[in-house]
Amino acid sequence: MDKRICSEIFKTTLKKWGVEAQYDQTIEECAELITALKHLKRGRITEEEVVEELADVILMVHQLTFMLGEDRVCKAIDKKIYKLKQLLKMP
Repeated sequence: MDKRICSEIFKTTLKKWGVEAQYDQTIEECAELITALKHLKRGRITEEEVVEELADVILMVHQLTFMLGEDRVCKAIDKKIYKLKQLLKMP
């Protein structure tokens, strides 16, 4: 993904629909992914359908990262990875 293009799309999206709508959209996309995963476990849908839902969630995560600040999100991720490495007893 081209970061400049995404930034423009995210700015335009926020102008058009607003912050609250983006939070709601993220919730909706996450719920759809959860449902798709449950259906996949039961053999009711294909992995490709899960991939489509995952792509929606990833786009919304990028939108939220843009909204909340990439630096803040990266720092939080680093903390989580550090904790996971400790849990796994990795160097």
